[in-house]
Amino acid sequence: MTSQPTLTASGPANGRPVLVLHGGGGPLTVAPVAAHFAAGALALLPTHPGWNGTPRPDGPATVGGLAAAYLGLLRERGLSDVLVIGSSLGGWIGAEMAAADTEGLISGLVLVNAVGIEADGEPVRDFFALDARGVAEHAYHDSERFYVDPATVPAERLAVMRGNMEALRFLSGGPAMSDPGLRPRLAAVTVPTLVVWGESDGIVTPAYGRQYAASFPDARFAVVPEAGHLPHLEQPEQTFALLDAFAAQTARR
Repeated sequence: MTSQPTLTASGPANGRPVLVLHGGGGPLTVAPVAAHFAAGALALLPTHPGWNGTPRPDGPATVGGLAAAYLGLLRERGLSDVLVIGSSLGGWIGAEMAAADTEGLISGLVLVNAVGIEADGEPVRDFFALDARGVAEHAYHDSERFYVDPATVPAERLAVMRGNMEALRFLSGGPAMSDPGLRPRLAAVTVPTLVVWGESDGIVTPAYGRQYAASFPDARFAVVPEAGHLPHLEQPEQTFALLDAFAAQTARR
């Protein structure tokens, strides 16, 4: 992967590093998480290559390759005791990072409605087959609140959204949103893991999330009521309470 992620850092430089990884919707979908942690931590919010108009990798790209790039970024910056928080595709990247972290750079992992594994009887919904109304109905508890009519979106913003979906398909390999080899590798992950799930998610169900959590030796599964695929947007207070408690429990400093 020759294209490198762009990175925005905020918060105190000497604070605990918190790497916040976005899903298919781009960094805007997890910006509130980064802003929340920037109050006392060093919040790192990357834009994956290909999102928001950034260059896409020249050759083949994989989630595992991007995870390796992020581990390299942490290493180059001399960062350790890193809390990794990943939403949707970002959770998949985070899980791959934890499985490949042989240096102990990561001290805690949070998956928020993550994709990436093959779960028995719980396939990931084909996100690419949904129109805007379908996305709202399956991704949110309160679909009317979050539905955006494409006709009301400026052309420039629509182009960015389409580009992000193309990047998502390119990196994930298509609608399956999974790597059959990931789940077995998670058995070797030793860092504490919190798996947070919006109860009303119709993209990846809570049953899928429970199987994800069960794949780790040291994981806890927490459900956020009245929330869908992005609980940090629909129920920020409840979600941030879970994240804050876990961050306090896992910090090495």
